[in-house]
Amino acid sequence: MKTTKRNSWIFCVAAGVTIALALSVGLAGQTATAKSSGGTSGSDPQWSVQVERIDPGHMDLAHSFQVAIYENLLEELAKTKRFKQVLREGDSKAGQLPNLLILKTKLVKYTRGSETQRAVTTVSGATKLSVQSQLITRDGNIVLDRSVQGNVRFFGSNFRATHNLARNIAKVIKQSEWPGPRRLARNSPVNPDSGRHTSPAF
Repeated sequence: MKTTKRNSWIFCVAAGVTIALALSVGLAGQTATAKSSGGTSGSDPQWSVQVERIDPGHMDLAHSFQVAIYENLLEELAKTKRFKQVLREGDSKAGQLPNLLILKTKLVKYTRGSETQRAVTTVSGATKLSVQSQLITRDGNIVLDRSVQGNVRFFGSNFRATHNLARNIAKVIKQSEWPGPRRLARNSPVNPDSGRHTSPAF
């Protein structure tokens, strides 16, 4: 009788271990599948980006402001981890990269603020910058097109608006979705009239 009970106990333990191992393997497989299907990581190469200098358009934006936006933007884009490399305009390495996006940023609205007015009132003196940012492939296919603002409404230097703008552009890019290089190549039909890729709907 004791031998029978002992054998039954051993059988139950062995069965429990087998079930636990089977469940563990199944969950691991589901996790791997979820990771492979959620995003381009592992299934599509990561884009690099070349950042062009800020286009002031017809706005009278001081050169120092343009430089500040550009330098802050390079720094903030690197923090997003969305790109394999973040390159400056004119970087010779860009020509060697197969999966490259170009970031174009054009100023569309600029309100020159006053640090003095902001120091004495909260209803005037704000510095406001508004831009149109586009991520474009080498062949002109637009994968992201957004309007972004950067303001200083209260205390702070006017240059703070350049940092806020760069941070907001990077935030929009980080939170947006666009296709990886392989998917984009599959979903970009060639326009027979122009010979260029047309922008697909995503």
